[in-house]
Amino acid sequence: MSLRPIYGHRQLLDRLAGTLASSRFPQAALLTGPPGVGKQRIALWVAQGLLCESGPGAPCGSCRPCTQVNRLGHPDLHWFVPIPRPQAGDPAKQADEAAEALAQVMEERRGTGLWQRPEGTASHALASVRLLHRRASITPFSGDRKVFVIGDAERLVVQEASQEAANALLKVLEEPPADTTLILTAADPQGLLPTIRSRLVPVRVGRVGDDDVRAFLQAESGRRWTDRAMEQRVLLADGSIGQALWSGNDGDDAAAQSAEALLAAIREGSGAWLPHALRQRTWAARGEFTELLDALAVRLRGEISLAAADGADGLAPRIEALRRVEGTRAAAQGNANPQLALAALALDLEPLL
Repeated sequence: MSLRPIYGHRQLLDRLAGTLASSRFPQAALLTGPPGVGKQRIALWVAQGLLCESGPGAPCGSCRPCTQVNRLGHPDLHWFVPIPRPQAGDPAKQADEAAEALAQVMEERRGTGLWQRPEGTASHALASVRLLHRRASITPFSGDRKVFVIGDAERLVVQEASQEAANALLKVLEEPPADTTLILTAADPQGLLPTIRSRLVPVRVGRVGDDDVRAFLQAESGRRWTDRAMEQRVLLADGSIGQALWSGNDGDDAAAQSAEALLAAIREGSGAWLPHALRQRTWAARGEFTELLDALAVRLRGEISLAAADGADGLAPRIEALRRVEGTRAAAQGNANPQLALAALALDLEPLL
């Protein structure tokens, strides 16, 4: 199955097409924006344009390279996503294991044309860094350029690696081979090391309109929607098609359920939220804890929208509650302790909710 079309982002795509046509797209770029707004999909569109046979500019979509990219089968497109840490002891075998894990992920994505958020413990660990460095040094297979897309780059774990590996990654970003383009994506660019971030040209990817979310769900989700279910999903998406998908088809998304339970406990008061704080794993600040905060923010935005539409009181406290959640999420990207962070957040939210 081919990748699903891009919905929305027309102005951004036009701007990127102009940059591609003038051969001014940077060799190392960072696409930033809220989770699920399409950063990796747009990165793949740029890769398609860079590899297209029709010349510089927007991809034609019909030539052999464009078709290969659309089916995730182009030999010069290397898409790195967070994966579980390889278990092999030998460094070379670790890189081979990372390659196998990435190949499996790509095969799954070929089957659906869609992808979910990475697991809470998945990362770009040392093995992925080594694999990236290995592939960056080879000659393009079928054209004159290689393109690397590194999704969820804030999960890049270089601090666990040797200084040699970290320096190798920075060297690729600072002086990429002339035939190589690297496109990183991150919901939170502050989660990247400053030395890495400073070597990347930022490109902002914003939210899409409700009509774009609605059109995607109608055409691409593979589900029949009642009017009420559709509008509720569009509301919860808040301009993020990914969020619309991650919410789950049957309301059984784990993060969403945890957020609902946490909100109920906070509103109950008297420290009823304490078990939720103690349940957080201290090493999962950028994984499961961040997903919980994202789900909590979605619920609060939904309440704010419904309250505004109904003319209900209490908008200001809910807006302040959302601001506190977003502040905690930013702190989580700096590896704050999830248990302490959630306890402090719950104390802040009790009088607001």
